[in-house]
Amino acid sequence: MRILHTGDWHLGRTLLGADLLEHQAAFLDHLVQVVRERAVDLVVVAGDVYDRAIPPVEAVRMLSRVLERLSETATVVVTPGNHDSAVRLGFGAGVMSDRVRILAEPSRLAEPVLVDAADGGGPVAVYGLPYLQPDMVRYALAPVPDEPLARSHQAVVGAATDLVRADLAGRPGTRSVVVAHAFVGGALASDSEQDIRVGGVDRVAESTFDGIDYVALGHLHGPQRVGVGDRIRYAGSPLAFSFGERNHTKSVTLVELAADGSVTVDLLPTPVPRRLVDVRGSIGQIESGAFAEHVDAWVRVAVTDTVHPERLYARVKDRFPHALAITHEPADAPERSAARAVSATSDPVEVAADFVTYATGGAPDEVELAILRDAYESAAAALAEQGAR
Repeated sequence: MRILHTGDWHLGRTLLGADLLEHQAAFLDHLVQVVRERAVDLVVVAGDVYDRAIPPVEAVRMLSRVLERLSETATVVVTPGNHDSAVRLGFGAGVMSDRVRILAEPSRLAEPVLVDAADGGGPVAVYGLPYLQPDMVRYALAPVPDEPLARSHQAVVGAATDLVRADLAGRPGTRSVVVAHAFVGGALASDSEQDIRVGGVDRVAESTFDGIDYVALGHLHGPQRVGVGDRIRYAGSPLAFSFGERNHTKSVTLVELAADGSVTVDLLPTPVPRRLVDVRGSIGQIESGAFAEHVDAWVRVAVTDTVHPERLYARVKDRFPHALAITHEPADAPERSAARAVSATSDPVEVAADFVTYATGGAPDEVELAILRDAYESAAAALAEQGAR
C-alpha cells in the first residue's frame, strides 16, 4: 500500500504579517498532483490542519476543496492537532463518505478506518490519535473508573495506544497505521519528567508505539525519524512558518507499506514559494546591490551602520520589496547577543531562545526549542480562541 503522510498545514497562518493562503493553496495543488501521479492509496494528515481553533473562512473553503479533490483517487484520514478545534474540525465526520474520514473523538480512537489493499497483504487498519490534552481525557481514557491517569502526555497517549493494540489483537493479519499529533522522544529519563510542563508540553516515549507498523506523526515542523529506521516519522510542515525554519528542506513523506508490514520511505520536496533569508550589512552595501540575489526572497534585514540611517525602512524596502523585518544593529555596538532588539516583527520563539541563552549561558537544543515553540503556539491559540468568543 502506498501512503502519503503530511500534516502541520496551519491553514490561515501568516508569516510576520505576510498572508500565506496563496502559497498554501499552491502546496495543496501540488499535493493533489503528487497523489494522482504516484497512485497513492491513502493520505494521512497528522493534525494542525488549521492554524487556530476558529480559522478564517477562506482556510475552511480551502480544506473543503482539497479533501474533495484528494478523495477522488485516495482514502483520506485526518486527525486534529493542538492548533485545531477537534469539535469544529470533526463536525460532520459521521456523515462524510468512506473516502474522507476525520478522526477527532478520543472516545472512538480504537475504531480504525479499514482500507483495502491490492497488494495481497490484507486490510490496513488506520487509527487516529488527536492531540490529547491530559486534563481533558485523563478520566475518559483511564482503564479503572474514578482512577484518573497521570497529568501527562505519556500517560494519556500510552492509554490510547493500549486501546489500539487491544483492538488490533482481534484483527489477526491486519497491518496498522497510527496517525498521531504528539511530541515523541526516544525515552523518558524519570517519572518526575512525566508531569505536564508549561504550555502543556511533555514528551512521549518512542516505545509507546510498539507493535504499530507505521506511525505518522504531526507536531514538529522539521521532517525527521524517531528512533532507528523509518517506522515512526514526522512529516514536518510543508512551508516554513518562521525564520527559524529557513534551513529546513520541506517535504511530504511517501511510504510504501509492504505486505509483511515493513516500510520504505521517500521524502518528496514541496514547492518553495519564497526563500527565507537573513541579510546583514550596511545601508551602503544594501543599496549597492551586494545582496541582489535575495531580492525575491522574504528577508529579515539587520542594518549595521553606526548611526541610524535616514529613511531606513523605506530604503530597505526599495531594495527588498518582500522584507518582513528590518532592524538597526550597529556592528560596532557592545556585545548584543544577550540583548537583541525586540520589536513587533521579532520571532517570539527566537526571543525566548535568546533569553535561555542569556540565563543559562548556552543555547537551547532542538528538544528545548520544540518546547518553547509549543508553549508559544499553545498560548497564541488560546488567546485567539478567547478573542473570537
